[in-house]
Amino acid sequence: MAAFSVPMPEVPVDFKNKVALVGVGDTNYGSMYRTTEPTRTSYTLGVRAFHDALEDCGLEKDQIDGLIVVRIPQYDEFARLVGLRSLRHANVYQGAGRMSGVAITTAASLIYSGQCNYVACVYGNDGRSVGATYGGGEGGNPFETPFGMTSPGAECAMMFRRYMHQYGATEGTLGALSISNRHHATMNPRAVMRDPLDMEKYMKARYISAPLRLFDYCLINDGACCVIVTSAERARDLKQTPVLLSATAQGTDFGTYYATDDFFRDSIKDCFDRIMPAAGVTHKDIKTAFIYDNFIPTIVFGLEGSGFCGYGEGHEFIQNGNITLGTGTLPVNTNGGHTSESYMQGWGGHIELIRQLRGNDVAPERQVPNCDVAAYMCPAPICNAHILTRG
Repeated sequence: MAAFSVPMPEVPVDFKNKVALVGVGDTNYGSMYRTTEPTRTSYTLGVRAFHDALEDCGLEKDQIDGLIVVRIPQYDEFARLVGLRSLRHANVYQGAGRMSGVAITTAASLIYSGQCNYVACVYGNDGRSVGATYGGGEGGNPFETPFGMTSPGAECAMMFRRYMHQYGATEGTLGALSISNRHHATMNPRAVMRDPLDMEKYMKARYISAPLRLFDYCLINDGACCVIVTSAERARDLKQTPVLLSATAQGTDFGTYYATDDFFRDSIKDCFDRIMPAAGVTHKDIKTAFIYDNFIPTIVFGLEGSGFCGYGEGHEFIQNGNITLGTGTLPVNTNGGHTSESYMQGWGGHIELIRQLRGNDVAPERQVPNCDVAAYMCPAPICNAHILTRG
Protein backbone atom coordinates (compact mmCIF):
# COMPACT_ATOMS: atom_id res chain seq x y z
CA MET A 1 0.00 0.00 0.00
CA ALA A 2 1.28 3.46 -0.86
CA ALA A 3 2.29 5.71 2.01
CA PHE A 4 -0.26 8.33 0.89
CA SER A 5 -3.92 7.44 0.41
CA VAL A 6 -5.35 10.97 0.34
CA PRO A 7 -4.72 13.72 -2.21
CA MET A 8 -1.74 15.90 -1.28
CA PRO A 9 -1.66 19.68 -1.88
CA GLU A 10 0.01 20.80 -5.06
CA VAL A 11 3.12 22.99 -5.18
CA PRO A 12 1.92 26.54 -5.95
CA VAL A 13 2.45 27.26 -9.63
CA ASP A 14 3.48 30.85 -8.98
CA PHE A 15 6.29 29.67 -6.65
CA LYS A 16 8.32 28.58 -9.68
CA ASN A 17 11.64 30.42 -9.96
CA LYS A 18 10.72 33.04 -7.36
CA VAL A 19 13.38 31.95 -4.82
CA ALA A 20 17.14 31.78 -5.39
CA LEU A 21 20.10 30.17 -3.64
CA VAL A 22 22.80 32.79 -3.98
CA GLY A 23 25.66 32.31 -1.53
CA VAL A 24 27.51 29.19 -0.40
CA GLY A 25 30.34 28.57 2.02
CA ASP A 26 31.90 25.35 3.25
CA THR A 27 35.10 24.04 4.76
CA ASN A 28 37.96 21.92 3.43
CA TYR A 29 36.87 18.59 4.84
CA GLY A 30 39.95 16.66 3.77
CA SER A 31 42.53 18.87 5.45
CA MET A 32 40.41 19.16 8.58
CA TYR A 33 39.98 15.37 8.81
CA ARG A 34 43.70 14.86 9.46
CA THR A 35 43.46 16.59 12.83
CA THR A 36 41.01 16.87 15.70
CA GLU A 37 40.83 19.91 17.94
CA PRO A 38 39.08 20.13 21.31
CA THR A 39 38.39 23.82 20.64
CA ARG A 40 36.76 23.11 17.27
CA THR A 41 32.99 23.44 17.72
CA SER A 42 29.91 23.55 15.55
CA TYR A 43 29.72 27.28 16.34
CA THR A 44 33.24 28.18 15.22
CA LEU A 45 32.94 26.03 12.11
CA GLY A 46 29.57 27.60 11.27
CA VAL A 47 30.95 31.12 11.66
CA ARG A 48 33.62 30.34 9.06
CA ALA A 49 31.08 28.99 6.56
CA PHE A 50 28.75 31.96 7.17
CA HIS A 51 31.41 34.52 6.35
CA ASP A 52 32.52 32.55 3.27
CA ALA A 53 28.92 32.51 1.99
CA LEU A 54 28.61 36.28 2.44
CA GLU A 55 31.82 36.76 0.49
CA ASP A 56 30.65 34.32 -2.17
CA CYS A 57 27.54 36.32 -3.06
CA GLY A 58 28.70 39.83 -2.12
CA LEU A 59 26.26 40.54 0.71
CA GLU A 60 27.00 42.49 3.86
CA LYS A 61 26.32 40.82 7.19
CA ASP A 62 23.67 43.35 8.20
CA GLN A 63 21.58 42.51 5.14
CA ILE A 64 20.80 39.08 6.64
CA ASP A 65 17.40 39.22 8.34
CA GLY A 66 16.67 35.49 8.71
CA LEU A 67 18.75 32.79 10.40
CA ILE A 68 18.27 29.03 10.52
CA VAL A 69 20.96 26.98 12.26
CA VAL A 70 21.19 23.20 12.09
CA ARG A 71 23.18 21.01 14.51
CA ILE A 72 24.39 24.24 16.10
CA PRO A 73 22.80 24.16 19.57
CA GLN A 74 21.54 27.75 20.00
CA TYR A 75 20.52 30.23 17.32
CA ASP A 76 20.90 33.19 19.70
CA GLU A 77 24.46 32.25 20.64
CA PHE A 78 25.40 31.85 16.98
CA ALA A 79 23.76 35.20 16.15
CA ARG A 80 25.84 36.89 18.83
CA LEU A 81 29.02 35.33 17.49
CA VAL A 82 28.46 36.71 13.99
CA GLY A 83 26.95 40.01 15.13
CA LEU A 84 23.32 39.55 14.08
CA ARG A 85 20.92 41.24 16.49
CA SER A 86 17.65 42.32 14.87
CA LEU A 87 16.33 39.45 12.77
CA ARG A 88 12.86 38.86 11.34
CA HIS A 89 13.17 35.10 11.81
CA ALA A 90 15.43 32.76 13.78
CA ASN A 91 15.17 29.04 14.42
CA VAL A 92 17.22 25.92 15.13
CA TYR A 93 16.81 22.40 13.73
CA GLN A 94 18.17 19.14 15.04
CA GLY A 95 21.30 17.59 13.59
CA ALA A 96 19.62 15.12 11.24
CA GLY A 97 20.25 14.74 7.55
CA ARG A 98 16.62 15.23 6.55
CA MET A 99 16.77 18.72 8.07
CA SER A 100 18.93 20.17 5.30
CA GLY A 101 16.05 19.99 2.83
CA VAL A 102 13.60 21.07 5.53
CA ALA A 103 15.68 24.16 6.32
CA ILE A 104 15.98 25.15 2.65
CA THR A 105 12.22 24.78 2.21
CA THR A 106 11.57 26.86 5.33
CA ALA A 107 13.94 29.58 4.12
CA ALA A 108 12.25 29.57 0.71
CA SER A 109 8.85 29.94 2.38
CA LEU A 110 10.09 32.93 4.38
CA ILE A 111 11.35 34.58 1.19
CA TYR A 112 8.29 33.69 -0.90
CA SER A 113 5.89 35.02 1.75
CA GLY A 114 7.81 38.27 2.16
CA GLN A 115 8.73 37.70 5.79
CA CYS A 116 12.48 37.92 5.11
CA ASN A 117 14.77 39.32 2.44
CA TYR A 118 17.90 37.20 2.99
CA VAL A 119 17.96 34.00 5.05
CA ALA A 120 21.23 32.34 6.06
CA CYS A 121 21.01 28.57 6.65
CA VAL A 122 24.07 27.52 8.66
CA TYR A 123 25.15 23.98 9.54
CA GLY A 124 28.06 23.05 11.81
CA ASN A 125 29.36 19.56 12.63
CA ASP A 126 32.20 18.79 15.07
CA GLY A 127 31.41 15.06 15.10
CA ARG A 128 34.97 13.82 14.58
CA SER A 129 36.51 16.08 17.20
CA VAL A 130 33.95 15.13 19.86
CA GLY A 131 34.07 11.42 19.02
CA ALA A 132 30.56 10.89 17.63
CA THR A 133 29.72 7.32 16.59
CA TYR A 134 26.12 7.56 15.32
CA GLY A 135 25.32 4.24 16.95
CA GLY A 136 26.52 1.56 19.37
CA GLY A 137 24.60 2.91 22.33
CA GLU A 138 24.76 6.58 21.33
CA GLY A 139 21.06 7.43 21.27
CA GLY A 140 18.87 4.99 19.38
CA ASN A 141 15.38 3.68 19.99
CA PRO A 142 14.96 2.13 23.47
CA PHE A 143 12.60 -0.50 22.05
CA GLU A 144 15.14 -1.70 19.47
CA THR A 145 18.59 -1.11 20.99
CA PRO A 146 18.38 -4.28 23.16
CA PHE A 147 18.13 -6.30 19.94
CA GLY A 148 21.24 -4.77 18.39
CA MET A 149 19.50 -2.14 16.24
CA THR A 150 21.53 0.73 17.66
CA SER A 151 21.72 3.01 14.63
CA PRO A 152 19.98 3.95 11.38
CA GLY A 153 22.75 2.02 9.62
CA ALA A 154 21.53 -1.26 11.08
CA GLU A 155 17.98 -0.39 10.04
CA CYS A 156 19.13 0.45 6.52
CA ALA A 157 21.04 -2.84 6.33
CA MET A 158 17.86 -4.68 7.26
CA MET A 159 15.91 -2.80 4.58
CA PHE A 160 18.46 -3.68 1.90
CA ARG A 161 18.45 -7.32 2.99
CA ARG A 162 14.71 -7.33 2.31
CA TYR A 163 15.31 -5.54 -1.02
CA MET A 164 17.79 -8.28 -1.99
CA HIS A 165 15.19 -10.93 -1.23
CA GLN A 166 12.45 -9.18 -3.18
CA TYR A 167 14.37 -8.14 -6.28
CA GLY A 168 17.37 -10.43 -6.59
CA ALA A 169 20.06 -7.87 -5.81
CA THR A 170 23.36 -9.15 -4.40
CA GLU A 171 25.82 -7.80 -1.84
CA GLY A 172 28.14 -6.77 -4.66
CA THR A 173 25.36 -4.67 -6.16
CA LEU A 174 26.13 -1.77 -3.85
CA GLY A 175 29.79 -1.69 -4.82
CA ALA A 176 28.92 0.29 -7.94
CA LEU A 177 27.59 3.11 -5.76
CA SER A 178 30.52 3.30 -3.37
CA ILE A 179 32.99 3.11 -6.26
CA SER A 180 31.18 5.87 -8.17
CA ASN A 181 31.16 8.13 -5.11
CA ARG A 182 34.87 7.57 -4.62
CA HIS A 183 35.63 8.23 -8.29
CA HIS A 184 33.94 11.61 -7.99
CA ALA A 185 35.81 12.35 -4.76
CA THR A 186 39.18 11.78 -6.46
CA MET A 187 38.41 14.94 -8.45
CA ASN A 188 37.27 16.95 -5.42
CA PRO A 189 40.10 18.69 -3.52
CA ARG A 190 37.86 19.18 -0.47
CA ALA A 191 37.00 15.49 -0.10
CA VAL A 192 38.09 13.36 2.86
CA MET A 193 38.58 10.09 0.94
CA ARG A 194 40.33 10.48 -2.40
CA ASP A 195 42.14 7.16 -2.92
CA PRO A 196 40.60 5.15 -5.80
CA LEU A 197 38.28 2.29 -4.86
CA ASP A 198 37.65 -0.84 -6.91
CA MET A 199 35.35 -3.83 -6.50
CA GLU A 200 38.04 -6.09 -5.05
CA LYS A 201 38.84 -3.62 -2.28
CA TYR A 202 35.15 -2.98 -1.70
CA MET A 203 34.29 -6.68 -1.30
CA LYS A 204 37.23 -7.29 1.07
CA ALA A 205 36.10 -4.51 3.42
CA ARG A 206 34.67 -5.59 6.77
CA TYR A 207 30.99 -5.66 7.50
CA ILE A 208 29.58 -2.93 9.72
CA SER A 209 26.04 -4.34 9.64
CA ALA A 210 25.66 -7.06 7.02
CA PRO A 211 25.09 -6.78 4.13
CA LEU A 212 26.55 -3.24 4.44
CA ARG A 213 30.32 -2.91 4.45
CA LEU A 214 32.70 -0.17 5.53
CA PHE A 215 32.44 1.76 2.27
CA ASP A 216 28.63 1.77 2.40
CA TYR A 217 28.61 4.00 5.48
CA CYS A 218 28.86 7.77 5.77
CA LEU A 219 31.98 9.38 7.16
CA ILE A 220 32.33 11.03 10.56
CA ASN A 221 34.15 14.31 10.06
CA ASP A 222 34.19 17.96 11.07
CA GLY A 223 32.96 20.76 8.86
CA ALA A 224 30.36 23.40 8.15
CA CYS A 225 28.16 24.70 5.34
CA CYS A 226 26.14 27.82 4.72
CA VAL A 227 23.53 28.54 2.03
CA ILE A 228 22.02 32.01 1.66
CA VAL A 229 18.50 32.24 0.22
CA THR A 230 16.75 35.27 -1.26
CA SER A 231 14.29 36.22 -3.99
CA ALA A 232 15.11 35.72 -7.66
CA GLU A 233 14.67 39.47 -8.16
CA ARG A 234 17.25 40.42 -5.53
CA ALA A 235 19.60 37.70 -6.76
CA ARG A 236 20.10 39.57 -10.04
CA ASP A 237 22.20 42.18 -8.24
CA LEU A 238 24.56 39.74 -6.54
CA LYS A 239 27.94 38.32 -7.57
CA GLN A 240 27.08 34.79 -8.63
CA THR A 241 24.83 33.25 -11.23
CA PRO A 242 21.68 32.58 -9.18
CA VAL A 243 20.38 29.05 -8.74
CA LEU A 244 16.59 29.01 -8.68
CA LEU A 245 14.49 26.78 -6.49
CA SER A 246 11.92 25.88 -9.14
CA ALA A 247 9.91 23.54 -6.90
CA THR A 248 10.19 21.85 -3.52
CA ALA A 249 8.09 19.33 -1.62
CA GLN A 250 8.17 17.26 1.57
CA GLY A 251 6.45 14.19 2.92
CA THR A 252 6.88 11.72 5.75
CA ASP A 253 7.27 7.97 5.95
CA PHE A 254 7.35 7.06 9.63
CA GLY A 255 8.02 3.39 10.16
CA THR A 256 9.77 1.53 12.95
CA TYR A 257 12.49 3.96 14.02
CA TYR A 258 14.29 4.21 10.67
CA ALA A 259 13.01 1.19 8.74
CA THR A 260 10.02 1.18 6.40
CA ASP A 261 8.46 -1.56 4.30
CA ASP A 262 8.46 0.60 1.15
CA PHE A 263 12.10 1.79 1.40
CA PHE A 264 10.91 5.46 1.57
CA ARG A 265 10.08 5.19 -2.14
CA ASP A 266 6.40 6.08 -1.92
CA SER A 267 7.10 9.33 -0.11
CA ILE A 268 9.83 10.29 -2.60
CA LYS A 269 7.44 9.43 -5.43
CA ASP A 270 4.80 11.71 -3.94
CA CYS A 271 7.34 14.55 -3.75
CA PHE A 272 8.41 14.08 -7.37
CA ASP A 273 4.83 13.75 -8.57
CA ARG A 274 4.34 17.27 -7.23
CA ILE A 275 7.61 19.02 -8.06
CA MET A 276 8.14 17.82 -11.63
CA PRO A 277 4.98 19.40 -13.10
CA ALA A 278 5.38 22.45 -10.83
CA ALA A 279 8.89 23.04 -12.19
CA GLY A 280 7.83 22.19 -15.73
CA VAL A 281 10.58 19.59 -16.27
CA THR A 282 10.85 15.93 -17.18
CA HIS A 283 13.37 13.32 -16.10
CA LYS A 284 15.29 13.85 -19.33
CA ASP A 285 15.81 17.51 -18.41
CA ILE A 286 17.59 16.67 -15.15
CA LYS A 287 21.36 16.62 -15.74
CA THR A 288 22.52 15.57 -12.27
CA ALA A 289 21.13 14.58 -8.88
CA PHE A 290 22.20 14.43 -5.29
CA ILE A 291 20.59 11.59 -3.36
CA TYR A 292 21.06 11.69 0.40
CA ASP A 293 23.34 8.74 1.17
CA ASN A 294 23.94 8.37 4.87
CA PHE A 295 24.05 4.71 3.84
CA ILE A 296 24.57 3.65 0.25
CA PRO A 297 21.26 1.77 -0.31
CA THR A 298 19.30 5.02 -0.06
CA ILE A 299 20.63 5.94 -3.51
CA VAL A 300 18.87 2.90 -4.96
CA PHE A 301 15.68 3.74 -3.05
CA GLY A 302 15.81 7.37 -4.21
CA LEU A 303 16.34 6.51 -7.87
CA GLU A 304 13.31 4.23 -7.82
CA GLY A 305 11.03 6.56 -5.87
CA SER A 306 11.89 9.56 -8.04
CA GLY A 307 11.07 7.68 -11.22
CA PHE A 308 14.48 7.46 -12.87
CA CYS A 309 13.85 3.72 -12.94
CA GLY A 310 11.07 1.39 -11.85
CA TYR A 311 10.60 -0.18 -8.44
CA GLY A 312 13.05 -3.07 -8.13
CA GLU A 313 15.18 -1.83 -11.06
CA GLY A 314 17.55 0.46 -9.18
CA HIS A 315 20.17 -2.22 -8.47
CA GLU A 316 20.52 -2.72 -12.23
CA PHE A 317 20.27 0.98 -13.14
CA ILE A 318 23.39 1.83 -11.12
CA GLN A 319 25.67 -0.67 -12.86
CA ASN A 320 28.25 -0.06 -15.60
CA GLY A 321 28.97 3.54 -14.67
CA ASN A 322 25.42 4.73 -15.33
CA ILE A 323 25.52 7.19 -12.41
CA THR A 324 29.13 8.27 -12.90
CA LEU A 325 30.50 11.40 -14.53
CA GLY A 326 31.73 10.81 -18.04
CA THR A 327 29.96 7.50 -18.57
CA GLY A 328 26.49 7.74 -17.07
CA THR A 329 23.10 9.00 -18.13
CA LEU A 330 22.57 10.56 -14.70
CA PRO A 331 25.66 11.57 -12.69
CA VAL A 332 24.78 11.17 -9.01
CA ASN A 333 26.59 12.71 -6.02
CA THR A 334 29.34 14.31 -8.07
CA ASN A 335 31.15 15.65 -4.99
CA GLY A 336 31.75 12.12 -3.67
CA GLY A 337 28.66 11.95 -1.50
CA HIS A 338 28.55 11.24 2.20
CA THR A 339 30.75 8.16 1.87
CA SER A 340 33.75 9.91 0.30
CA GLU A 341 33.53 13.72 0.34
CA SER A 342 32.10 14.40 3.80
CA TYR A 343 29.11 13.80 6.02
CA MET A 344 27.50 17.21 6.26
CA GLN A 345 24.04 15.64 6.45
CA GLY A 346 22.78 16.82 3.07
CA TRP A 347 24.30 20.30 3.09
CA GLY A 348 27.32 19.33 1.01
CA GLY A 349 24.93 17.92 -1.58
CA HIS A 350 22.99 21.17 -1.80
CA ILE A 351 26.22 23.12 -2.24
CA GLU A 352 27.49 20.71 -4.90
CA LEU A 353 24.32 21.12 -6.97
CA ILE A 354 24.51 24.91 -6.65
CA ARG A 355 28.12 24.89 -7.87
CA GLN A 356 27.32 22.51 -10.72
CA LEU A 357 24.46 24.73 -11.89
CA ARG A 358 26.60 27.88 -11.79
CA GLY A 359 28.70 26.21 -14.48
CA ASN A 360 32.05 27.65 -13.44
CA ASP A 361 32.43 26.74 -9.80
CA VAL A 362 33.89 23.21 -9.86
CA ALA A 363 36.99 21.74 -11.51
CA PRO A 364 36.43 21.17 -15.25
CA GLU A 365 36.82 17.39 -14.90
CA ARG A 366 33.98 17.34 -12.36
CA GLN A 367 31.63 19.66 -14.23
CA VAL A 368 28.45 18.04 -15.52
CA PRO A 369 28.09 19.12 -19.18
CA ASN A 370 25.27 21.58 -19.97
CA CYS A 371 24.09 21.45 -16.36
CA ASP A 372 20.98 23.63 -16.15
CA VAL A 373 18.55 21.43 -14.16
CA ALA A 374 19.34 19.35 -11.06
CA ALA A 375 17.42 17.37 -8.46
CA TYR A 376 17.95 16.89 -4.74
CA MET A 377 16.21 14.19 -2.75
CA CYS A 378 16.40 12.74 0.74
CA PRO A 379 14.85 9.27 1.28
CA ALA A 380 14.32 9.35 5.06
CA PRO A 381 11.52 9.54 7.65
CA ILE A 382 11.04 13.13 6.47
CA CYS A 383 11.50 12.93 2.70
CA ASN A 384 12.15 16.09 0.73
CA ALA A 385 12.96 16.93 -2.84
CA HIS A 386 13.86 19.99 -4.90
CA ILE A 387 14.21 20.90 -8.54
CA LEU A 388 17.00 23.45 -8.96
CA THR A 389 17.68 25.36 -12.18
CA ARG A 390 20.29 27.80 -13.42
CA GLY A 391 19.02 31.38 -13.31
